[in-house]
Amino acid sequence: MTLSAPLLLVVIGFSSLAAQWLAWLLRLPAILPLLIFGILLGPVSHVLQPDALFGDLLFPLVSLSVAIILFEGALTLRIDEVRGLGGVVRNLVTVGMLVTFLVISGACWWLLNFPPELAALVGAVTVVTGPTVIAPLMRVVRPNAAINQILRWEGIVIDPVGAIFTLLVFEFIVLHQKAESLTHLFWTFGLTLGVGLLAGVLFGWLTGQILRRVLIPGYLQNFAVLAIVLTAFGMSNALAHESGLLTVTVMGIWLANMRDIDLSDIIAFKEELSALLISGLFIILAARLDLHALLALGWPLLALLLVVQFIARPLCVLASTLGGSLHWRDKLLLSWIAPRGIVAAAVSSLFALTLEQNGYQGAGRLVTVVFAVIIGTVVLQSLTSRPLARWLRVQRREPRGVLIIGANSVARALAQALHKQGLPVQLTDSSWEYYRQARMEGLAAYYGHAWSEHAENYLDLSDTAQVLALSPNRHQNALAVYHFSHLFGEDKVRAIRSGSVLRGRGDAESPRFRRHEVLFGPEQNWARLSGLIARGATVKSTRLNENFGWLDYLEKNPAAIPLFSLREEEGLLPVSAESPPQPPCTLIALVPPPAGAGESVDNVKDVHPSAIDTPLITR
Repeated sequence: MTLSAPLLLVVIGFSSLAAQWLAWLLRLPAILPLLIFGILLGPVSHVLQPDALFGDLLFPLVSLSVAIILFEGALTLRIDEVRGLGGVVRNLVTVGMLVTFLVISGACWWLLNFPPELAALVGAVTVVTGPTVIAPLMRVVRPNAAINQILRWEGIVIDPVGAIFTLLVFEFIVLHQKAESLTHLFWTFGLTLGVGLLAGVLFGWLTGQILRRVLIPGYLQNFAVLAIVLTAFGMSNALAHESGLLTVTVMGIWLANMRDIDLSDIIAFKEELSALLISGLFIILAARLDLHALLALGWPLLALLLVVQFIARPLCVLASTLGGSLHWRDKLLLSWIAPRGIVAAAVSSLFALTLEQNGYQGAGRLVTVVFAVIIGTVVLQSLTSRPLARWLRVQRREPRGVLIIGANSVARALAQALHKQGLPVQLTDSSWEYYRQARMEGLAAYYGHAWSEHAENYLDLSDTAQVLALSPNRHQNALAVYHFSHLFGEDKVRAIRSGSVLRGRGDAESPRFRRHEVLFGPEQNWARLSGLIARGATVKSTRLNENFGWLDYLEKNPAAIPLFSLREEEGLLPVSAESPPQPPCTLIALVPPPAGAGESVDNVKDVHPSAIDTPLITR
């Protein structure tokens, strides 16, 4: 079937959206549906033929896309966070990475009869796991806290670190082909490395100064940073061949570690842009796969996959945990989970195109092997990791935790009460001041929007059972409800009313969102509870039993506002007139201050949320 170029671009865009939606619906890593759609459009149906569609533009398109992806990944690497990591994570992204590289490179050379330089490139590309495949897997597997933290941080840190290592290996291989002597090789490699590092630092510093001094208006900052990244990539490549990717990676790391720079909007923009590029890029790259070449590799390729799963990863973990205190059960699960992801696929495809342009024979085998490793590790580990964790008895018990959207005074007061009852509690807020106050009070908190891609990678939801949207912002509560209802179920996500009911505004809230605005009864809203807390009300817990039941509590505390009941077998349940607490349980209620210490509940009127508990700083 032959389609016009505009229609093919539409097909790529629609397929990208469909694959991402399917991944969200089935709670799978997005890389799998994207690869499947690309293979169906390319080698299976031959509808999409990227080389014919893009021609000479294919290489620059892939190059610029990979540059943006690496820059966005590098923006997450903060040196102070790396210093705070445990020794196991640091070993995994250094010693363990080198062990993985050596084992896979040797296996490619021996099993697949690859030339040494191509085998080394396969080994370098496949050291990277990445958070985009680890985070969804952790939600399903739910391993204990130690394993969860190690795997999450390994994926986050090895993304940029492994990318730099892979770039260095690639540049060494390419320059080795062109070098006239060993001296010339090391001189050229040193020049490429020097240009990449210096240009990355220079452009990173210049971009930081532009942002710090606000030399560009806010609405142009995202566009300006994108333009500077692409300029840095192009100029660096012009000065030293193949140094551009190293430049943008170093530039991202430099920016991420500069002080007094707000990168939140830029990171959000780059996340959205990377998601768009990755989706389209994967469809295009998967459509270029040669299934006949994949099948022709046969049993040696299967043997390589077994080496990756049963030799490379266990040796990596063994070398990284020597002398540590991890239990053998933890080490065994760590040795099983290491799915490859986005960076490996994108970078390998770019390297293959570069080698093909340089006349290297058989460069396409690089993509074939790397994509096979990605599919094999993601599918196998997605299907088997949860049963293995259960068998090893390293899986967490059924989740009991609570995620609270908002870190304002109402959210913090409730979080403290739940924390005292032994429930795992996390707060999220995009206000830096609220986030800081929560951390100062000893509460676990995440800074940012809980439904963002950044939260997908950094916010640990493996022990979360339900979500409470307690923000004064209706829009944020609604976004949280829509996002988490799919993950946890409609009955596990509830929201508070932000203020008085909007009358005469039928389009202000969707019926679906209104069904979730059920917390604390129809008479209570965020403004009312915030006003009470500002006047001295506190959240208290009271044990109800046969001797002191629900009616006894109401008689003794007529002004209290019941919030939740907590029972061991049922967890946290909202209290209302229709569903009173059933003893024995622990009642959690907002208790006004003693008479004379403040206004009574009846005298507290609804006010706009901005008039109460206003944050000092927002980001």
